[in-house]
Amino acid sequence: MIVIYQDVGGCHSSAVAANIHANKLPIDKVPTEKELLTLPTFDKLEKKDTAHLIYIGKDEFGSAVYTISRRYKPNMVLNPLTDMYKVLNGDTDGLYIINTDPTVNTLMKIGGFSSRQLHLVSFGRPIVTYGTLKAYNKIADLVRQIKEQIRLDLEHKNRLERNSYS
Repeated sequence: MIVIYQDVGGCHSSAVAANIHANKLPIDKVPTEKELLTLPTFDKLEKKDTAHLIYIGKDEFGSAVYTISRRYKPNMVLNPLTDMYKVLNGDTDGLYIINTDPTVNTLMKIGGFSSRQLHLVSFGRPIVTYGTLKAYNKIADLVRQIKEQIRLDLEHKNRLERNSYS
């Protein structure tokens, strides 16, 4: 299974969600500012990183967890990913592509744009960090929903496999 958290820039809401999913950040409490800032991809990706899968880790189900920046043309990035997965696996079962945009607040937008697009890191990074901490529970809730969906999908798959051997 592959889990891909995606958003415009790939280094704020998707980076946090993927790190929560891979159990590198807590799901049940808001981390410290330092914990966010020490993540390898939080507010650190550049334009050259757009459309590249970035491996974050594995989850408790054995799924590989990634992030991707897809800018403002999601179909240009996500459709080929889905197609390639389908070519390699025969279908898209086990592929989870999650848009984290709904968890983004205004502070994250202002700070992220200032830091990554305008290169005003000393101005933007504190704003996006503060905004991310404010949005953290919403991001964690999204991850909980995805993990629950994966758990249910695995249970369903296991039931089908057991029934096919009967």
